[in-house]
Amino acid sequence: MTLLRDHELAHAFDHASRTYDRLTALNPGYRTDLLRSARRLRLPHDGAGLHLLDLGCGTGASTRALLRVAPRARITAVDASSGMLRQAQAKAWPDGVRFLHLSAEDLATAGEGPFDAVFAAYLFRNVTDPDGVLRTVRTLLRPGGRLAVHEYSLGGSPAHRALWTAVCRGLIIPGGTLTGDRDLYDHLWRSVLDFDTADDFTDRLARAGFADARALPLAGWQTGITHTFVARNGSAAPATRTTPGTAATPAPAVEAGR
Repeated sequence: MTLLRDHELAHAFDHASRTYDRLTALNPGYRTDLLRSARRLRLPHDGAGLHLLDLGCGTGASTRALLRVAPRARITAVDASSGMLRQAQAKAWPDGVRFLHLSAEDLATAGEGPFDAVFAAYLFRNVTDPDGVLRTVRTLLRPGGRLAVHEYSLGGSPAHRALWTAVCRGLIIPGGTLTGDRDLYDHLWRSVLDFDTADDFTDRLARAGFADARALPLAGWQTGITHTFVARNGSAAPATRTTPGTAATPAPAVEAGR
């Protein structure tokens, strides 16, 4: 089977959206790890005055993680799957959170931003042109703005590949088969094996112009399988926020991740 891409992948997520939360709930640490990655953005002052982008929000688990670490921020959450987005929108959210039906590729011309930080969970191995999406993210981020990518990206050891394959064949793909979504979860297995290792994705971030890029491990069974990648927009221009009729003022700093 070839990997699912673009509209085909969005359609598969549409179909799986009704059972997606139940299946991810079976993954020990799924929501805890998202929260840990969101915290690695090190957003100051509970996010007061910041505009954040949740890129590939799915059913809203990553949005909820961002909201927990930055309850005073404005959050724009986008996803290419209308079904996943409906599940997210059906949940209770404060006024500062809004959802948009957009692909990562469409953001470049959607008139959104700028953003003080971007959070992208389980996104980059699913896009056709990850380098192009990284370029888009850089144009949307304020100078010095932070990026955190939470992604299945193997550490490079044969043991990591073997463990991922065992988990997928023993649990994830059978579970997806029961819900009628085998193609999506087969794609999940293969997309992780096909995607960058942690070192390779860190290098990809650096080539895209992000500064201080590094991969941080996550605890539990996913050690060596899932990582948080943190980086900042390396643009040298001073960060400013301008509103009509006012002078430009410095945008709040976003602290380095750990």
